[in-house]
Amino acid sequence: MTLPARIGAVLAAGWTALVAGAIPAVAQPETSSALRACTPGDYPPYSIRDDAGGYRGVDVDLARGFAALLGRPIEFVPVTWATLQTDFAERTCDVAVGGISDLPSRRAFADFSITYGTDGKAPVTHRANGAAYSTVAEINRPEVRVIANRGGTNEDFARKHFPDAQLTLWPDNLTIFGEIEQGRADVFVTDSVEGRYRVRQHADLQVLHPEAPFDSFGKVLLVRKNDPVLAAMLDAYLTTRLATGEVDRLFDQWIGPNATHR
Repeated sequence: MTLPARIGAVLAAGWTALVAGAIPAVAQPETSSALRACTPGDYPPYSIRDDAGGYRGVDVDLARGFAALLGRPIEFVPVTWATLQTDFAERTCDVAVGGISDLPSRRAFADFSITYGTDGKAPVTHRANGAAYSTVAEINRPEVRVIANRGGTNEDFARKHFPDAQLTLWPDNLTIFGEIEQGRADVFVTDSVEGRYRVRQHADLQVLHPEAPFDSFGKVLLVRKNDPVLAAMLDAYLTTRLATGEVDRLFDQWIGPNATHR
């Protein structure tokens, strides 16, 4: 994978060890402070808050590894999808993680890491419905009850593609699957990776054609603006994790054929 130009600039300044995965703690005043990683914590397998108040997930593991590489402790800061833009600045996030899609609107308030994965929207519905909601046209009908979590790309997708359906906006991404399971909604279109994970917890639900989603987009981590060194270090860190297969192994633990994480 070709490193972005900003990584090359940092490497030229003496950060060659970064790519090898052996980075000493950076000699900057803030390195003794915690790396603040803001996350909604409701989007497994990227980031999910557990009953004890901690966080788990692919992005959470990546953020922990990055903080360890910098020699800094990590602090996860709760935010919401609906208020991500204001929260990112007001809560002084260094990075944001949790299944964040590469959207132009988000570049207005944060810089992006390199893309570490791709995903796309796929429908989740009750198994009793069979393949009834496999296409956008089948979903975009007046009698179909679509549900979407408020404030993120799922709401944007639903509003754009299902204007004729009955749309319910749900306040969180944790209990929304129960609405479909209990028959109060027909279909939820979400990231296929999340769908593949969630149906493991909800045996009555299915995710339709996750291998061929409706669209495709990159997944990134957000970085605070105007910090090219931090951004370059994060890019190089992710590059090494991709090159060693670590990112694939993390996903396999959550949604692979022998997944161990629940």
